[in-house]
Amino acid sequence: MELACRIAGCKAVVPAELVTENLCPLHFTVSVEQKCADLRRETVGGAPDDGRREEIIRYLSAAGQTLARVATGNQRLPDELKARILNTFLTLMNLRENMERAAARMKTRTEAANHAAKA
Repeated sequence: MELACRIAGCKAVVPAELVTENLCPLHFTVSVEQKCADLRRETVGGAPDDGRREEIIRYLSAAGQTLARVATGNQRLPDELKARILNTFLTLMNLRENMERAAARMKTRTEAANHAAKA
């Protein structure tokens, strides 16, 4: 039996790779993009603490792996959806890079403050 997407009004079929999310590929990419936007806003002010950082990295990895399974699964995807999936991969990669840059900035500031305090 085919499972329909849980988003109201969407009649798209949920592929096997997204059964746990109960979303069609389009709505899965939309949800990942929204989550990444939220995480970007959360991390823009500075690097999150180590625990939160690890939690975000686990999310990025899981979302990326799920996207890869959808993209290489048995369901035929239209070119527009393929492009959207690629764009979502780029969003995941950019968020990871932004987090790494924020962590590097925080480390530099901390080291500078420690150096100034010793001087």
